[in-house]
Formats: sequence, structure tokens, C-alpha cells
Amino acid sequence: MVAEVLVEIEKLDKTFTYLIPSNLNIQIGIRVLVPFGRQKLEGFVVAIKDEIPSEYKLKEIIEVIDDNPILNNELLKLGKYLSKKTLCTLTSAYQTMLPSALKAKVNTKINKKTVLYIKKIKEYTPVTEKEEIILNLLSNKDISLKEANSISSYVVNKLIDKGIIEKYEKEVYRLEEDIEKQDEGKKLTEEQKMVISKINLNSFKPYLLHGVTGSGKTEVYMQLIKKVINKNKQALVLVPEISLTPQLVETFKKRFGNDIAILHSHLSKGEKYDEWRRIVRKEVNIVIGARSAVFAPLTNVGIIIIDEEHSNTYKQENNPRYNAIDIGLYRAKFYNCPIVLGSATPSIESYTRAKTNIYELLEMKNRVNNNLPKVTLVDMKEEIRKKNNIFSQLLKDKINEKLNNNEQVIILLNRRGYTTITTCNNCGFTHKCPNCDIPLTYHLKSKKMVCHYCNYETNKLFKCPNCGSTDIKERGMGTEKLEEEITKEFSKAKVVRMDVDTTRTKQAHKKIITDFENEKYNILIGTQMIAKGLDFPKVTLVGVINGDATLNIPDFRSGERTFQLLNQVAGRAGRSSLLGEVIIQGFNTDHYSLICAKNHDYLSFYNEEMKIRKILKYPPFYNLCLIKIQGINATKCEEESNKIITYLRNNLKDEIILGPTTAMIPKVNNIYHYQIIIKYKDTKKIYQYLKFINDKYANNKITVGIDFNPNKI
Repeated sequence: MVAEVLVEIEKLDKTFTYLIPSNLNIQIGIRVLVPFGRQKLEGFVVAIKDEIPSEYKLKEIIEVIDDNPILNNELLKLGKYLSKKTLCTLTSAYQTMLPSALKAKVNTKINKKTVLYIKKIKEYTPVTEKEEIILNLLSNKDISLKEANSISSYVVNKLIDKGIIEKYEKEVYRLEEDIEKQDEGKKLTEEQKMVISKINLNSFKPYLLHGVTGSGKTEVYMQLIKKVINKNKQALVLVPEISLTPQLVETFKKRFGNDIAILHSHLSKGEKYDEWRRIVRKEVNIVIGARSAVFAPLTNVGIIIIDEEHSNTYKQENNPRYNAIDIGLYRAKFYNCPIVLGSATPSIESYTRAKTNIYELLEMKNRVNNNLPKVTLVDMKEEIRKKNNIFSQLLKDKINEKLNNNEQVIILLNRRGYTTITTCNNCGFTHKCPNCDIPLTYHLKSKKMVCHYCNYETNKLFKCPNCGSTDIKERGMGTEKLEEEITKEFSKAKVVRMDVDTTRTKQAHKKIITDFENEKYNILIGTQMIAKGLDFPKVTLVGVINGDATLNIPDFRSGERTFQLLNQVAGRAGRSSLLGEVIIQGFNTDHYSLICAKNHDYLSFYNEEMKIRKILKYPPFYNLCLIKIQGINATKCEEESNKIITYLRNNLKDEIILGPTTAMIPKVNNIYHYQIIIKYKDTKKIYQYLKFINDKYANNKITVGIDFNPNKI
């Protein structure tokens, strides 16, 4: 017998044939160690055959790494689909799908966690009080040695010596906790009942659940999952941000207890490995996680739910450039089950699919508490004349009012750091990153200038390196400076900040959310990670600083992103019985994105956006493909870009080809970035030419990445 093995060399996208020694139990989907030239490499067994090609002298597989296959039949097929869809190698597809502990890569061993337990093996009448306590505990279940030793290690050792109890090792999961179910479900509104009744759990169909913030989408998800579990099937739930996971997981655990595995990037390698094995061992029926959880090794999926489906975090920026929604649709089709895409602000593409009956549209237009927040737009041009540079008078008054009433406030500023640009007033020099074409941001806590693209750090400038002037001015404001300004301005403010800088450590998201929920703080400030999904009953005011800043990003989706962000963050206010208010400050308050967000009017926004997209030939009227050309030599990048565009223009006749141009940020970490954009209708017509380009540059000094329907251009 021979095995076809896909080895761990990513750029060698082909299988190699090895003899199967008679003493090894080889199955499709397991990892094996094989000789490869002078090296020993790991690889996946993707096929087993009984004919041996005679022209080669085959080498034998050295050893088997897994007892059971880590890639089941469905995941093997899914890898092939992912490879074809994103033009990535098959090895890269399988490696992306697995946690670190299970990747085919030498030296990635991750240990299982074990704990010493004790059990009673002989009847015995206790003599002392401590013996009685320990033996009483052991009458119901085995207990950990640590727990017994906390009563008395002397007594434990004595009982072991007498042969009354014995020690043994037991594997435990790192995230294990005993949770009691406390929640039987809420009384449903008529809209929620209607939505649940329309979702057919017995066949594949994509549903778009368009429900305003606070309309009870999470309750709908949980009711559907309960039905699925009652049919002995499993559920997969995706959320866009790790910051949403603690609250959502908490809500789900109250309903479903320990029947949940969690997968996201803030888990340690060991925790991910444990959660993966709990799923494989069928110990859980529900998986909740961020983008990569879409590959969870479930084998009997009954429903897939993608919450906040409009979020750009579902698209992976680097290779393989997959969209979790595409993978979700593929898996739902495979299991013949429904997929529910939920959002208060669906992406333009998804809403168009719903309008053209590719998805079924389900709507929930009312909040559970019938209490949409009142939104006010404030024009900062007027306020700055009155010397209100950061907070408008209205926002100041409202923050004071809420703090006096012991209510809570959320302030959004979608920019981290202290100040965002440092320039010389004398000659105009801007302090930029030496590796990237971008200004450095000052961070007060670390007292460093930091690049948000390559993490380069340097000391703050006090003297211009260009002209020697000391007239250095810091401009712009990030969340760190906003925190300082709020503390200065509002005497009753107890402020907590949530952005990339304050959530680097493990459990940081959860701690900030729990502390704010428990009213340890009354003002939460942060970047877009505080905008969606969070639910705090006492938040009655949301303030947005520079609400129109995202409109200035040169991207055709900037209007959509602005509307979504404002609508989502507005939805954090007034989620219980207290009335909510939202104040959005900006300089471009007559833009339709802001006006529609003020009026909670998705449909008007959609119609306005569609007019522009049609004229400019953007999605959903055309598909986009972004070809990224990257390298350390700018001239070489430009040369290769010109060769690629010539080849495309010679072969593609009906498509619109733009470029080559430098990317929005031309240099990141000393790598130059060029790009070509193709607007096209039919993937089939362009696929073979893009595959040719992709294969041609597979082992080139110039890197070429092909991104279908990119998130940003």
C-alpha cells in the first residue's frame, strides 16, 4: 500500500508517494513524519492506494503522529474548495484550518494538561475530623489532590500509605469550568416568533436577518440552536470581534451550560488545542468564535449563524484570503442546513442578494423595549468657533447630566494613541516611520512614537532633525488623549479605555466589560471594538467624536463603513428601560451616511449608496479583484506590475482594468506595495488568467497576491 502525502513545504503544492510500513496504522486525514531529501518533514495523508508506481524506488513513512484523523472527509474537501476559491496552496489551506498544535509542522508539539486526582479504593472508618472531611468528599466523586492537600497533606499521605485512597493522573481542559444553566429563555416578541417560524431547519438556505439594534437577534439565535440540539445536531456561531465573545459566551452559557466550545485568536495554543479536541470528541454541540472558527471540526451541523455579517473582520487579509461567509455557505450546503446572517446594517452586497432572492430576507424592525435612541448631529465647525474643540456644549451637558443620574456613557473615537501626527511648525517636517510611508503616533503611557503598521518605536522629538527648530507641534487626538481630556473635564468621570493598547493581555476584554457592567466605571471610551454587540443596561448616552472621519478614507466603502459604525454604536444606548440618546459630532453632518444613521434609516442609505455604486461600477454591480505586487525594490515592483497589466489587457476584453498604481500606503515595513484592480462580472472568464499569474510568481522575489472581492482597496 502507498500513501499520497502533502508535505509541509507551502510552495511545493503537490503530493508525494510513500510506502506504508506494515506496522503502521495509516488513515486518510492523519499527520505522518516522512523522509524528504535529507530532511524529515510532517505532512497530511490525503489518499491511500494499493498500486505502487514502479519507476521510482519509494521511501517509507517514518511514523504516525496522530491516533485519529485530524482532517475528516468534509474538511479535506473544504481545503480543496478553499485552495481553488482563493488561489492558495492546498498545504496553506489545511494549515489555516487547524490550531497550531495540529498543523503539519515539525516541533509544534503541545502537551495535554493533566492534574493529579485521588479516589477511594477501600472502605475505612475515619479516626480524625480531617480524615472524615476528605473521605466525605470522596464519597460522591474523585477530587483533585490539590483540593485534598488544602485540607491536610499529612492526612492525605497517611491514607495513601494505608491503601485507603490512591493517586492517579487525569487530563483536564484548560478552559473547563462548571456552569449551571440558569436561563430558560425569554418571552418572545411577535417579530421574533415570526422569524423563527420562517427558518426551515431541514434544508440548505441562506437567510439574512435584518434586525435593528436591540431587536433581540441573540434570543432568536438561541431559540434556533435549542431546536437544532433537540434534533441531535450541532450549531456554529461566528462573531466578528473577540471583544464581543465574553458577553455572548456568558449569555450562551447561562442558557446551554458547558455545551459550548470557544475558538478565537486570544486563546493560548493549549486552550485552542483543548477546545478543538472537545469538538472532535463530540463533547460539545455549540461552537462560538471569530473568523477561523468557521473551520471547527463539527460533523453534524444543523445551523450556522454569522452575527454582524457586515463586519470586515470576516475577511482574512493575508493568504489564504478567504471570507468566512463563503466558507459558511459552503459548509451549510454540505450539511444541507440553514445559514443565518444577522445584522442591523447588512452589507450592501448581502442586502442586494436578499432583494434578488438569493438570500431570504427576514426583518425585525422594532426593539424589544420599543425604544430606539434619539440621535443628534452636531456640526463642529460652529462649536470650534465657540472654543469647544473636543466636546460640543451639548455633549458636555449631556455627559454631566448622565453622570449626575448615575447612568453610564460610551464615547467612540476610532483612533488609538495620544496624538496622531507630529510636525515642525518651522519647516513642515512630519515625523514618519523609517520603514513605512506613514506618520508615527505618540503614545503617552509608553512615552514612545509608534508605527501602527510595523510596530516600530522611537523616542519623542523635541528638535526638528530637518531644520533644528524646537517649535514641534503635536496634532490630532487618539483614545489615550481623549481619556485624559475626559478626566480633566468631568469631575465625576470614572473612565475605562478599550482599544488595541489596553486589550493586549489575556482576558483584558472580559475584565473591562465586566468592570463596566458592574459599574466600577461610568464612562467607557474606545475604538470601533466598542461599537457592536455589547449590551449594558445603564448606558443612556453614546457620544461619537469625529463621526465623519472614516468618510475621508479613499475607499468606495467609506460611506458604508461610516453608516454601519454610527448605527452600531448608537445601538449601545437605551437597551433596557432607560431612554437612550446619541450625539454624533462631525464636520460633514449633511452627508447621507450621517443623516441616515441619525434617522435609523437603512433603506434610504442603501438606495443612495446603490446609485453611486452603479455609476462607478462597484459591487454589487461588478465584482472586484485586487492584485497586490510587493517587494523590497520599488523599480522591480513597478516593472513586474507593468508586465502583469500588459498580459491582462491582452487577454481580458470585457473587464475594466485599473492601474498599476502604488497602494494607499505605498511602503510598509520596507516592502513597497503596488496594485492593479479588475472590475468584472463573471469569475469564470478571468480565473484561468489569474491562476497563471499566481503560479508564475509562486517562487519569485516579487510577491503577487490575488484577492477576490477585497475588503479595502
